[in-house]
Amino acid sequence: MRKTVKDNPNKGLSFLYNSAVGRIFLKPIVKNESFSNVVGKFMNSKISKVMIKRFIKNHNINMDDYECKKYNSFNDFFTRKIKLSKRIIDKTPNAFIAPCDAKITCYKIYDDLKFNVKNSVYSVNSIIKNDKLASLYDGGYALVFRLSPEDYHHYLFCDDGVIINNYKIKGMFHTVNPIVYDKYKVFKENTRECTVIKTKRFKTLTYVEVGALLVGKIRNIKKEGNVKKGEEKGYFEYGGSTIVILVQKDVIALDDDIIENSNNGLETYVKYGEKIGEKMN
Repeated sequence: MRKTVKDNPNKGLSFLYNSAVGRIFLKPIVKNESFSNVVGKFMNSKISKVMIKRFIKNHNINMDDYECKKYNSFNDFFTRKIKLSKRIIDKTPNAFIAPCDAKITCYKIYDDLKFNVKNSVYSVNSIIKNDKLASLYDGGYALVFRLSPEDYHHYLFCDDGVIINNYKIKGMFHTVNPIVYDKYKVFKENTRECTVIKTKRFKTLTYVEVGALLVGKIRNIKKEGNVKKGEEKGYFEYGGSTIVILVQKDVIALDDDIIENSNNGLETYVKYGEKIGEKMN
């Protein structure tokens, strides 16, 4: 039985997003890429190593799961590699696997190419900025994988295939915590990178990596050519972030618990490489 989670607002985020004083500080943070770049430079500096021990303790991270090495900066630690034995990738041919450690919610894409995330209505095109591509997903699913700071921040390809397009969309850097869902349409406002993949078993999947508060760096390793199921696609630097995968109609039968939990407003914990559905006949 997979774990589920309800929204658990962070006190610091509540101050920034739900108070008048907090929003004064928030505006330059989310709109100014230079601010995120400055934070990024600090996270890549040797000085930032002092944050590592407290972060491990605060987030109850089991470091035995990760490769043993000396970290040169906080980002070096944050992008650490997990031991292969701790994330078993389901190689069953028709299994659709989770791209990352995350809390997943699935949303049905309606006939007008829109879906509702906690009272915020999104159109597919508003997220990917491509009318022709958006039309492929009529009646399909938007799978939202929300990563928290303590999660493993690498992500993989869900099937064999070929990358047919990759492009970036500039935007802001709101948090992706559900606390903001009713105020900001983060999946269409935040900085993001889109990858369109013609897959072997699941037709055309579109990945959308969404940058978040203090996360200016989406590091996609492979942006063109052939890809393999389970191959690493990329990673996020410091912070929590989100991956949205757009799925066409009648392609994937998602596991029942994910659908039921999503219908009840709950997120479901999944792990990198874990089966979360299968190819429909």
